[in-house]
Amino acid sequence: MIRGKFITLEGGEGVGKTTNLEFIKEHLQQHHIPVVVTREPGGTLLAEKIRRLLLDADSEPLAEQAELLLMFAARAQHIKHVIDPALAQGNWVLCDRFTDATYAYQGGGRNMKISTIEWLENFVQGSLRPDLTLLLDAPVEIGMERARKRGAFDRFEAEKQSFFERVRRAYLLQLELHPERIKLIKANQPLCDVQRAIVDNMRVLLR
Repeated sequence: MIRGKFITLEGGEGVGKTTNLEFIKEHLQQHHIPVVVTREPGGTLLAEKIRRLLLDADSEPLAEQAELLLMFAARAQHIKHVIDPALAQGNWVLCDRFTDATYAYQGGGRNMKISTIEWLENFVQGSLRPDLTLLLDAPVEIGMERARKRGAFDRFEAEKQSFFERVRRAYLLQLELHPERIKLIKANQPLCDVQRAIVDNMRVLLR
């Protein structure tokens, strides 16, 4: 059986990931491609419990090292029980955030050592990497204004603007480091143009 493709959708707060995740799913289904839609942190029962711990704004202060390890603990469960089995069965996997988010939020936002994240990435994932990553990018102030309209902030969303500026810079650095895999989508343009750019960048996988 031909192994499926692994697509990830990345970006900071309020860039339209949820809307475009649904669009990508429908686009793949129109091409008669079986697709599993999932998210990080999360995707399994245990990983979703870890997600709640990570996002809970009212819990005890979380050590940066604990945050990073929890991210990869959830990812290990996710890969073993959802991503790897789906890909092996020939399904495509569409994931709302993956390890690029760890480089952005923990590496950029928290100023954690990139070498530590790299080690954990190799330890947990082995050779698994996305076939395509679509990076939705918009100025921080635009994204945060959109995020405010969604309601109460979680633990990450409540961070200061400087945190999200570092996150954005870290995402753009990942783009520079992996241009063959990561494709930039300007998320502050009209939705029709965003989705046209998404389709253009997915063509390489649909040949």
